[in-house]
Amino acid sequence: MPDSHAARPTSHLKKAAVLFAASALTLSAALPAAAADKDDDKDKRDEKPPASMSQVGGAQLGKPGTQVNLRGGAPVLPKDLTAKSWLVADAESGEVLAAHNAHWELPPASTLKMLFADTVLPKFPKTTTHKVVPSDLAGMGAGSSLVGVKEGFTYTVHDLWLGVFLRSGNDAVHVLSAMNQGVAQTVKDMQAHADELQAGDTHVVSPDGYDMPGQHSSAYDLTLFARSGLHKKDFREYAATPTAEFPLKQKKGKTTERFGIQNTNRLLTGSYGLPAYKGIAGVKNGNTTNAGATFTGVAERGNRVLLVTVMNPKSKESQAVYKETARLFDWGFQADGKVAPVGHLVGPKSETPAGASSPSPGAGPAKPAAHAAVTGGGSSGVGIALAITGGVLVVLAGAVFVVRRKWPLKTTKS
Repeated sequence: MPDSHAARPTSHLKKAAVLFAASALTLSAALPAAAADKDDDKDKRDEKPPASMSQVGGAQLGKPGTQVNLRGGAPVLPKDLTAKSWLVADAESGEVLAAHNAHWELPPASTLKMLFADTVLPKFPKTTTHKVVPSDLAGMGAGSSLVGVKEGFTYTVHDLWLGVFLRSGNDAVHVLSAMNQGVAQTVKDMQAHADELQAGDTHVVSPDGYDMPGQHSSAYDLTLFARSGLHKKDFREYAATPTAEFPLKQKKGKTTERFGIQNTNRLLTGSYGLPAYKGIAGVKNGNTTNAGATFTGVAERGNRVLLVTVMNPKSKESQAVYKETARLFDWGFQADGKVAPVGHLVGPKSETPAGASSPSPGAGPAKPAAHAAVTGGGSSGVGIALAITGGVLVVLAGAVFVVRRKWPLKTTKS
């Protein structure tokens, strides 16, 4: 099944009217036979993680079950965690504070769009325009989540990325893929970028995260994708945008009317009885038949920035993926300085010093002699800043906060 959280908007507003229209966020559609797996034995195997998994980031992360090294005075982990896999990491240092089946290869759903964005976003200036032709939208899975891209309309790249980040629009993903020499080339580019990021649990089959045989990632890899993407100003801006407007009507290639869209990240906007999480600034949610609900988020409190990934909670409670993420964020902020890391987030191959090796189980990343606030690229914690549009105010569900902090230089090893 496609992402159920991002149905096509059905109501529109004038540009000068209310900023966004509430829309139904549920969508039911049949999963294509090719993506469905009815094999009972496989289903049973999928309920248990492998006995041994990848040890990228540290040997302890390759063990099944919950991994945490509590020190004196550390808070215990929340008891009501039902996800197949989850991970809590310090976004700056890359230290993994706790994890559960971190390297279990599972269907990612639309959280894979983080890798799509991190790969493709730098290729086209946001002012670039593209007129949609029928072939651009060919090959989308039945019932795909859509933002409402129309054949014959001309869109800016900025509009298309809003459709990807806010509405998880597979139609916007396919148009951007067409601009990038097609879906096959985009999948190839994404896989190459995953390999560069040392995300060895990830196999890309579709650029939008739609359920496909053989497509998988892990909580560890999804966290790597988020951390890498957050180095990019545009990525941060789109991921933190709560509402926007999307072209509804055009005349001679010019947009004459728009409709409101709202971000489906419910910890960002708050909806369905769920409050916005204090300090949240992205990143991406997903939901498919094979993947269940998935989510990676980034949040800041005080002097700490955390990344949390949750994959496929089994709880029957409403909005379980968000609630379990919020509990892990709360725990992570409370555990500051009270746990020994169980591993670390590795840097890209191109930024990894020759001869670097993984630390022993339970060890964190090597400590640099000094921390330097810097700006620049890379995904190992160098120069990441959650300065959304230069530190402007972000207003979410009545909460106002500013994220300005520069992330200091940290040393990572593979």
